[in-house]
Order: sequence, then C-alpha cells, then structure tokens
Amino acid sequence: MNLKPVVQVRKLGLAAYDAVTDLQQELFQRTIDQKIHNRRNPDMQMTTENHLLFVEHPHVYTLGKSGDENNLLVNAETLAEKGVSFYPTNRGGDITYHGPGQLVGYPILDLDCFFTDIHKYLRLLEECIIATLTDFGISASRSKGETGVWIDVDGDNPRKICAMGIRTSRWVTMHGFALNVNTDLSFFDYIIPCGIRNKGVTSMQKELGKTIDIKEVSTLFQKHFAHHFEAEVR
Repeated sequence: MNLKPVVQVRKLGLAAYDAVTDLQQELFQRTIDQKIHNRRNPDMQMTTENHLLFVEHPHVYTLGKSGDENNLLVNAETLAEKGVSFYPTNRGGDITYHGPGQLVGYPILDLDCFFTDIHKYLRLLEECIIATLTDFGISASRSKGETGVWIDVDGDNPRKICAMGIRTSRWVTMHGFALNVNTDLSFFDYIIPCGIRNKGVTSMQKELGKTIDIKEVSTLFQKHFAHHFEAEVR
C-alpha cells in the first residue's frame, strides 16, 4: 500500500499572473474547505488535494504583503511603456519580477500530509532548487536570513538565482518560487529585488553561457521534489 501523499502536476505554459493566481486561490480554498469539512465530519473524511503548478508569466512585478512599494523604481507610465504589469499579492516577501524564460512553481500543499513546519517547507523547496542547479553543474546555496537560492553568497559577487515567497493558512500553502532560467535580467534593473540592495541577480543562462531547456529544468525539479517531500508526483 502506497502511503505517500500524491501531488498532481499541472504545466500551464505561458499564462497571465492574475489568471494563475485565481487558479491557485481556487485550489487553495478547496483544500482548506476539505479540511474544515473533515474536522466537522470525522465520520465522513474527504481526501485533501495537493498540487504543483509550473508556469511562465508575461512580464510582471509582484509585491509581497509586507513589501515596500518604493522598491519599484519606475512609475505606472514607464511600466505601460515596457509592457509590464504590477500586482500587490498576499504572499510573503518583497518585490520581484516574473517573465518569460523564468520557471515559476506554485505548490498548493496540505502540509498535514507532509509535516507542519513552515521553516522546513521553505528549506526543502530551496534544497530542491539547489539539487536541480547541481544537475546542470551550477553550485548554489542559501544566504543566512534570506529566503531563496544564491550563487557565490560569501564571495565577491553574490547573486540571487531563485526567489521565494509563500502564503499559508490552516497548513495549506500557495505561491512558491521563481527560478531564473533564460530570464531577461534587465527587468530587474527597475526594482530593488526582494528589497535587497547589496546583491545582484543571475540566471542559469547567464551562468552557463547558453540557453537552457526549461522543460528539462521542471522535470528535474519535479524529481527532486518527489524525493525531498517523499511524495508521489504525477
């Protein structure tokens, strides 16, 4: 008998940020409703759902609920000229950029199926990214006190390759990570990424000097996710 939690994968391709946020919210709320139902009806238990969404977004800046809007360095007119949207969100973290060539992952998980520890959840997500980058020959690590994944964090040129920001309620997660694969890094020039002034940003393409197959990146991440979260990923 397989007791591993099942995680359903959806690969959404290029999709608008607001539409995918609506999908996340729908899945997130449905899982919370299932948990509420189970608590109220112990003899009629429903199986909660777990999802992992992969997507690329058109150009967009998103600001976390505790972020500083002053970290957006351009006005609405400039955003319109550059074809970039802007959305305040209910995730943690500050401002970041999403765009084509960036692999965004949104796990909507019932952590009661895994472990009830937000710190562990974030560290395992980071570990999945680090392992995926290692598969491509990129050495990455964490930066103490700063969520996400970095390169040369203790060297002369520390740079962020993956940002993270999540929301949780009743141990259900939404939002997630953004890994720069073939990302146009010039869009980061118009923000203070994650509110951090003293470190740059990078991408797999920049580090390796070639275009990377983003589908291969998602496949490898999925493998590491299944391993570290001890899940059956379908």
